[in-house]
Amino acid sequence: MDNVKTKLKTSDKLNAKIPAGPIQEKWSNHKNTIRLVNPNNKRKHTVIVVGTGLAGASAAASLAELGYNVKAFCIQDSARRAHSIAAQGGINAAKNYPNDGDSVWRLFYDTVKGGDYRAREANVYRLAEVSNAIIDQCVAQGVPFAREYGGLLSNRSFGGAQLSRTFYARGQTGQQLLLGAYSALSKEVHSGKVQMFAREEMLDLVVIDGKAKGIITRNLVNGKINRHAADAVLLCTGGYGNVYYLSTNAKNSNATAAWRCYKRGAMFGNPSFTQIHPTCIPVSGEYQSKLTLMSESLRNDGRVWVPEKPGDKRAPNDIPENERDYFLERRYPSFGNLVPRDVASRNAKYVCDDGKGVGESGLAVYLDFRDAIKRDGEDKIREKYGNLFDMYYKITDENPYKLPMRIFPAVHYTMGGLWVDYNLMSNVPGLFVLGEANFSDHGANRLGASALMQGLADGYFVIPYTLGDYIAGERPEPVSTDHEAFKAVEHENIERIDKLLKSNGTKTVLDYHRHLGKLMWDYVGMSRNKEGLEKAIKEIAALKEDFWENVYVPGEQSTYNKYLEYAFRVVDFMELGELMARDALVREESCGGHFREEYQTEEGEALRDDENFAHVTAWEFTGENKVPERHIENLEFENVKLTQRSYK
Repeated sequence: MDNVKTKLKTSDKLNAKIPAGPIQEKWSNHKNTIRLVNPNNKRKHTVIVVGTGLAGASAAASLAELGYNVKAFCIQDSARRAHSIAAQGGINAAKNYPNDGDSVWRLFYDTVKGGDYRAREANVYRLAEVSNAIIDQCVAQGVPFAREYGGLLSNRSFGGAQLSRTFYARGQTGQQLLLGAYSALSKEVHSGKVQMFAREEMLDLVVIDGKAKGIITRNLVNGKINRHAADAVLLCTGGYGNVYYLSTNAKNSNATAAWRCYKRGAMFGNPSFTQIHPTCIPVSGEYQSKLTLMSESLRNDGRVWVPEKPGDKRAPNDIPENERDYFLERRYPSFGNLVPRDVASRNAKYVCDDGKGVGESGLAVYLDFRDAIKRDGEDKIREKYGNLFDMYYKITDENPYKLPMRIFPAVHYTMGGLWVDYNLMSNVPGLFVLGEANFSDHGANRLGASALMQGLADGYFVIPYTLGDYIAGERPEPVSTDHEAFKAVEHENIERIDKLLKSNGTKTVLDYHRHLGKLMWDYVGMSRNKEGLEKAIKEIAALKEDFWENVYVPGEQSTYNKYLEYAFRVVDFMELGELMARDALVREESCGGHFREEYQTEEGEALRDDENFAHVTAWEFTGENKVPERHIENLEFENVKLTQRSYK
């Protein structure tokens, strides 16, 4: 593995297309100068949108309203079941309703700092700039945000900020925002401008003359392989947290669409940048299939602590105040329990490593609402978080109004994704990537309540402009699905299906996914080191080889076959896991969620190397079983000074 010790220049294959001028004017000037598509010409163009969560639904609805013909693809039976509903806590915006000093600039600064200075300044500023319009859009759609007595929308705090800028609808913000986007999408489906394909999974990207011109899909009900052509493809398929097997993601969440695009030429940016969320219900057994997240909003009123003495197994209510270690408040008096997620997660690991962890496994800490209930009353806490408390009770059979919640870090969000330029277009012309599927806005760590913000910003307010700039340069001559490229890609996927179904091994796909997840968590998880990453690369390669020799995939192609679709996804997870380990190995620094044990301060904080690693790493596929080629895009910080993060 190459050892980076000199300032590298941005690869010739990566052009971020960042507009010139002051950062406050970049987006406005860009919108004023990019090419437009005549309204009468928009109806001549077809756009494919893969995924119908917040990014996909908002993009499909917005583009259809503009006049484009949209084909939208959803692996669920309805767009309402997208994983966006699981984002419970809120959505950020810089409206400054509490009058506590917020501004677009502060939201921009907090996001760059929260990402440990590994995000593109221009993209982050645009995100902050359009944040207020997102709230107005959602209110107009009827999203029932919480309101203050005077009628203004209410705000609460999230990690990494010292003010209240998070808008929320109790603990169901993602669900309510998705219903708003879904209503807009449904209007366009009814008008005929959006053709909806439910239970249809993208298997591959079709590239013709270097441009994205369509996709190959499989109907998940009857197994039929279909071809779809378009003038552009928008990938809105979410993140790849399920590479770890146990994560807070829905079980259907996968990386296949993005990975297929990578293998067709789209570069993968910062794949090792994954987020470990600190407030997850701990693992309860060997055969658990997924994890459940407790919203970060709970850290507004809940206090995180462990027993002062290692090995103290008394019931939490029997441990007196002077024998409790409120370790986040102790170490970070300025931000306390609202430090960013990567900081909170690492510190939970530290105290558990010291033997202070609680619960049967010792891999948990307490999130305690005793003081908040004493201060505000149980009814007020129930009003704020009632559905979250109910969910915790149903899962653990413990009453969080009477006992502290037990939480522990778990894989949640992936900041890495397909590389995109300022226009959200990948290095493959015509392939745009929105929301969590791209790498662009969060750097090495995502601040809470920013995922919903990015998905809706990309779909409602960015892609309607930037797609037009690309389409304006294309002739409205759609490629036929009879083109040889469609036939070739379809044939490759049919061969892949046949190979899986002809397997006659003795191991299940689940066996391999569990094995991969353990490798990823142990060596490419919350803490990483050179020896472990090198081991992970070798063991994942061996696991892939064993998979094709010993897996058994039952059923048929022409029916509803969960085993087959799961096998597709796990194969891609294994290949992606290997790339994640390679990326983590070459990045010889600690930043945000990427914590290399060799690079830390004396106090155990992440130690960046800005001289050698203030860049995006973008990986290019070079062939099956070949080491991918690494490219870099240097990050320029003209507005935010590079400093060691401090939340003390």
